[in-house]
Amino acid sequence: MTSLEVSEETEDSGPGGYAAARLLLLHEKERSGPPRRAALARLTDDWLAALFAAAAPPRGVALVAVGGYGRAELSPRSDLDLLLLHDGTADKAAIAALADRIWYPVWDLGLALDHSVRTAAEARATAADDLKVHLGLLDARPLAGDHGLVAALRTTVLADWRNQAPRRLPELDALCRERAERMGELQFLLEPDLKEARGGLRDAQALRAVAASWVADAPREGLDSARRRLLDARDALHLTTGRATDRLALQEQDAVAAELGLLDADTLLREVYEAARTISYATDVTWREVNRVLKARSARPRLRALLGGRGGGGRTATGKPPVERTPLAEGVVEMDGEVVLARTARPERDPVLPLRAAAAAAQSALPISLHAVRRLAATATPLPVPWPAEAREELVTLLGAGEATVPVWEALEAEGIITRLLPDWERVRCRPQRNPVHTWTVDRHLVETAVRASSLTRRVGRPDLLLVAALLHDIGKGWPGDHSVAGETIARDLATRIGFDRADVVTLATAVRHHLLLVETATRRDLDDPATVRAVATAVGTVGTLELLHALTEADALATGPAAWSAWRASLVADLVKRVAGVLAGETPPDPEAAAPSAEQERLAIEALRTGEPVLALHTEPVAAEPEEPEPVGVELVIALPDQPGVLPAVAGVLALHRLTVRAADLRAVELPLDLGAGSGPVLVLDWRVAAEYGSLPEAARLRADLVRALDGSLDIPARLAEREAAYPRRRGLTAPPPRVTVAAADSRLATVIEVRAQDAPGLLHRIGRALEGAAVRVRSAHVSTLGANAVDTLYVTRPDGSLLPDEEAIDLARALESALR
Repeated sequence: MTSLEVSEETEDSGPGGYAAARLLLLHEKERSGPPRRAALARLTDDWLAALFAAAAPPRGVALVAVGGYGRAELSPRSDLDLLLLHDGTADKAAIAALADRIWYPVWDLGLALDHSVRTAAEARATAADDLKVHLGLLDARPLAGDHGLVAALRTTVLADWRNQAPRRLPELDALCRERAERMGELQFLLEPDLKEARGGLRDAQALRAVAASWVADAPREGLDSARRRLLDARDALHLTTGRATDRLALQEQDAVAAELGLLDADTLLREVYEAARTISYATDVTWREVNRVLKARSARPRLRALLGGRGGGGRTATGKPPVERTPLAEGVVEMDGEVVLARTARPERDPVLPLRAAAAAAQSALPISLHAVRRLAATATPLPVPWPAEAREELVTLLGAGEATVPVWEALEAEGIITRLLPDWERVRCRPQRNPVHTWTVDRHLVETAVRASSLTRRVGRPDLLLVAALLHDIGKGWPGDHSVAGETIARDLATRIGFDRADVVTLATAVRHHLLLVETATRRDLDDPATVRAVATAVGTVGTLELLHALTEADALATGPAAWSAWRASLVADLVKRVAGVLAGETPPDPEAAAPSAEQERLAIEALRTGEPVLALHTEPVAAEPEEPEPVGVELVIALPDQPGVLPAVAGVLALHRLTVRAADLRAVELPLDLGAGSGPVLVLDWRVAAEYGSLPEAARLRADLVRALDGSLDIPARLAEREAAYPRRRGLTAPPPRVTVAAADSRLATVIEVRAQDAPGLLHRIGRALEGAAVRVRSAHVSTLGANAVDTLYVTRPDGSLLPDEEAIDLARALESALR
């Protein structure tokens, strides 16, 4: 069916014909994207025009499309933004009846409608009071009726927009900033709003409005393509969900990717992120130019007043005041609040100039001008390989500038300079991270890690290696397999390219290969086990590399997101680093069997042996953190009780019943010295970090009473947890991947190490403990690590006699535990 045939059917058969033609059009596979949006707009235009004509409108009336419909950008579930414009001469009742004969058929088809009835004067007055109305009228398009009336309104509204630009543009800028603060940045969100998030369709519309003001224009390169990609993604989202939604939810992404003919959801997100990044960069450049122009305009009357209305000294031949140019570096100057190239700069003869200009801009906390970046991208000669020392130093200076590094880096990246300097960057550019713990895409995370590392450079002997390691630590995520392994090879090649010597290349490659070693070991392994400390010392090799990894670990975690770092994790990593440093210095790790308990553990253990019952200490006031150090996650709970079966599931179950989330846990057996007179036998001491799901913490006495009941069998924890789950079922959401249980290769002489990776949920540790009790193994220590919705629990287990589990037995235990958690 052709567009003409669709129009004829629409006119002949009314709303039903329009609905059928609309449905047919939306399911045409050969027509999508801009052609389908334009065809849908034409189809809708014809239908509405027919409704308007059939209503016998009086003279001096027009039906007008505004906003997105005015731009003929109709997605499958878009609102229809309509204005019934009249000159005020017709009877009000006749205008109201005309409106009803148009609005009601639209509503009858279930289409969303944003409508108004106004005279030109009323529309202009409303626009003066409401910025959003003014923006919508900028795209006004006549559908039927008096086209001259619409043309006059468009001319007046556009003139008002240009005349009022000094007032309206700052208002629009503030509106965009408020929306960005509320909705986040599209290019980094796992479930972005394609319209409202920063870098989305609203910002693209704002750039059109700025251009219409004649104050400034956005960089055009790639902007139309970026906007089209977001519109295409929204079309596919509407078609696959059947809803008027702009939020690209996780569960919809595969279907949307398939509708667009893309490989998978990651490919979809990367395209969306690239489009958003183009719009965001154009937004930054444009608003910077708007503010510069408006500031210059406001300064001219004051300058004329100061000069008495006359031209005078200090002016150029054109009559304009001279522009001050402040030197920043060789070939680089500051002018009018931006970093630009000096008149004598010759990028074609100075391959270091792009990095020198970027470093100068970041160190001065100034934006680098669009013209300068484009000139550098177009004319600068490639750096020789390996880079000269100056280029390497300028890169380090750029990375060490802190927060000011980010906008400068993004400017270079937008023009392709970064991928020219570091070819492997292309594979991580705009690459999504599906772990909700991560705040940023891979490339932005790397830059953010360098930003965090810049504040830690005083803690290391080689700040340059720390900053470059931060930039490269996740560079392997662009390749299949273990990103740390792939990243080691890439880091080795890039470090050589950048011009580091052989020893530094080895150090950087080691840092990238083991950038997760400290935090994973500290939170998932028994630090009292000498094998744990020796394994880390062997991997690290030197004290200098250990120092570097310690700072990199913190920077990486802080740049990941709020769930990845806390004072508790920091203390665990610091403890591990101290132990490893001792081994590297030639010290022998202490025997854990001979390690004395802390004063509090000893006091609680004595009381537990004396009474034969559990003793609890709940530290509701967390230990004060160092200045600028993240607050600890949760509060400390210490439990001591005589060694007996079922301790782990009982304690974990009681905590789950009281809605306490376990953030970190340590369970170990303590032998008290005989001279304390506290009786005999081992005491289990559990030192855990817990947090209330909501509300306040329970009283320690209540926890203790329930623990006693759980241990003697009078409290049925599984039944209670099942009742609560039935009463308050979890909301339906994304299906979590199945749990995975493995036997870790920890080389421990003390116990077999079992690692559980699963979705964090109330009662998870209780279920693990019950499964281990059922397998008749003894838990020597447990180490719980929770990152967002993911739990990684490591358990050191032995046979009841304290011996290690044989390989076959350990594998069978892992399989049984995995089965029990499904």
